[in-house]
Amino acid sequence: MNTILNFMKRNYKIIVVVVCISVTLFAFKMNASKANDPEKDKLLLELLTFVIEKGHYSPAPIDDTFSKGIYKDYIEALDPSKRFFLQSDIDEFSKFELQLDDQLLNKDLSFFNLTYERLMKRMDESTKIYKDVLSKPFDFNTDESFNIDYEKSPYPKNVTELNDKWRKQIKLSALSSLIDKQKLEEDKKKNEANYVVKSFDILEKETRESSRKSLDEYFGFIKDLDRNDWFSVYINSITARFDPHTNYFAPEEKERFDVSISGKLEGIGARLQKKNDLTEISELISGGPAWRGKQLEAGDLIMKVAQGNSEAVDIVGMRLDDVVKKIKGPKGSEVRLTVKKVDGTIKIISIIRDIVEIEETYAKSSIVDRNGLKYGVIYLPKFYIDFENANGRDAGKDIALEVDRLKKAGVNGIVLDVRDDGGGSLSTVVDIAGLFIEQGPIVQIKSAGKKKEVLYDRDSKIEWDGPLVIMVNNFSASASEILAAAIQDYKRGIIIGSKQTYGKGTVQNVYDLNTFVRSSSVGDLGAIKTTTQKFYRINGGSTQLEGVQSDIVMPDRYAYLKMGERDVDNAMAWDKIDQADYQVWNNNTNFNQAITNSKSRISKNTQFQLIEENAKWIDSRSEENVYSLNIDKFKMAQAEIEEKAKKYKPILDYKNSLIFTSLPYEADAMSKDITLKEKRERWHEALSKDIYVEEALNVLDDLQSKSVSKQNLPVKIKKDKLASKS
Repeated sequence: MNTILNFMKRNYKIIVVVVCISVTLFAFKMNASKANDPEKDKLLLELLTFVIEKGHYSPAPIDDTFSKGIYKDYIEALDPSKRFFLQSDIDEFSKFELQLDDQLLNKDLSFFNLTYERLMKRMDESTKIYKDVLSKPFDFNTDESFNIDYEKSPYPKNVTELNDKWRKQIKLSALSSLIDKQKLEEDKKKNEANYVVKSFDILEKETRESSRKSLDEYFGFIKDLDRNDWFSVYINSITARFDPHTNYFAPEEKERFDVSISGKLEGIGARLQKKNDLTEISELISGGPAWRGKQLEAGDLIMKVAQGNSEAVDIVGMRLDDVVKKIKGPKGSEVRLTVKKVDGTIKIISIIRDIVEIEETYAKSSIVDRNGLKYGVIYLPKFYIDFENANGRDAGKDIALEVDRLKKAGVNGIVLDVRDDGGGSLSTVVDIAGLFIEQGPIVQIKSAGKKKEVLYDRDSKIEWDGPLVIMVNNFSASASEILAAAIQDYKRGIIIGSKQTYGKGTVQNVYDLNTFVRSSSVGDLGAIKTTTQKFYRINGGSTQLEGVQSDIVMPDRYAYLKMGERDVDNAMAWDKIDQADYQVWNNNTNFNQAITNSKSRISKNTQFQLIEENAKWIDSRSEENVYSLNIDKFKMAQAEIEEKAKKYKPILDYKNSLIFTSLPYEADAMSKDITLKEKRERWHEALSKDIYVEEALNVLDDLQSKSVSKQNLPVKIKKDKLASKS
């Protein structure tokens, strides 16, 4: 979960200290023209180590234990399925296992150089292996098996074992695809009596061709990665030893991170994907300049890119990241794309770049009528903010706006859905929680060696004082957990969802490494995100590891799988501080009864019982790693699994019969924007199949007072007082 709770103003002293002390660091002579500059890499290592040690909340000692952690993470990252390196390679690498701390301090790149060069060699050899494997038919009648538990499996002892591992791995994938193809042929025959079923040999050949194409694309992607990309992998194996949320952002990654936090970018508004050596338009972002121009469409292939009146550059065979760099650009500038249209014609399309808002990032709401009452559902995918523009969109202002719209629509209760919300800006959490309470503390912050700091909602207005439910799951993290914890501690609303949330109770800041370098000749160094603080609930407890435990626990298909912070290596510990001074919400007469009613409904609900049973089955299946490569045995095993899986099909087929609709302003926008209309219809359809949302609405029913009064208080859009640029 690469989330960040930005609180930079509170950490200006760290930056000052780093800048003052780091003047001695930059005695290197840089050569910006070199694509792979070892001196730049050494500078990067020194900068990262220095900034983390000075800025991290609790930096780990750089010792042999630290070295062993780097070694383990890095080797696993290079070859997670153990299909490149031989045991002899690992034996050679392992000599460095306890030396990486010293190499880091001495800016020694010998281990990285060794592993990088060996990986490139092994990958090149593997290209020949898979092509050879797929050059001849598989014999699916032999009795052999393949174990997909890569973590416990050994590295191949020699080239013969490596070839055999590739053969079995590809054969397993091909076998699964072959059986799927056979089923499709059988279905076609059932539906069309005259249909001639393809022979086994033809299907087997098609399967191998498909496998080869997939591997060609995979290795094409790998080929696009350069030494800097792999060096980033090495660096992140180092940063991860401080804690799971301290990472290095290469320049392109930093840009993507900024986009994910702000929800906007400057460009043409198109998603691209690699298609062999070509770049394909996979989607146009609704409202963006490419979408507005109506000339570019999904499926078009970009052949050349020109900046304004400049000469067009051929991008065939170019790395996707490099293509993106050429197409993106500042608002108001022109880019000309030479594209091969889906009908085969060649066309030059001029587009004026603009600010593109990624709609999926932003809050959205819907209304549902049931039992004579009207409820609002707000979905918040991320606690976003635009640090570059104080007047830009942020989650706090947008949620306030959605609450206002729902109040004007006359809703009797609100569900705020932060399931799968990985976090974002800390200041927006304070603003959002403040919409539902009179005033008071929202979260406590602690920096290393300093007294705690309490962040308050100081606005006495309550924007919504009606029934409130917060929906969470295992992947609600960071900022989501602060919000849920504050609402829970105040007893302002009911938290419903998974047994507990993700358990990330730390604050990260992003430092632009370029600000520490005097000369620009070094090139872009990227940025470091490091853990600088821990946050605590207003009751004093940390959400670290433990997360927020739901008031009402609903069965979850993935409840037994290890996916939380508590399951992450090197996570920071749980602790507790003094609680803040706060008063619980006193207008919750039906609060405890609503929880009791919901627990009773869930325990008796056959659908929830089936989900719980399915969760246990999924957990047991996760331990089964050996697959037969004999077609008859494989089919038999798959038939058994499919037979058991039929029992759980009603989970996916469930429909709650509720009808969700957009608010009037959005319905008007949808009439002009077919893409937005399709997205909202898909969301509404998903809500109508969501038993968890249905139970959240049941809880809102139970929270109603005997005389339901409609809320018509005006919403005051609060300024983001606490946000700062990262």
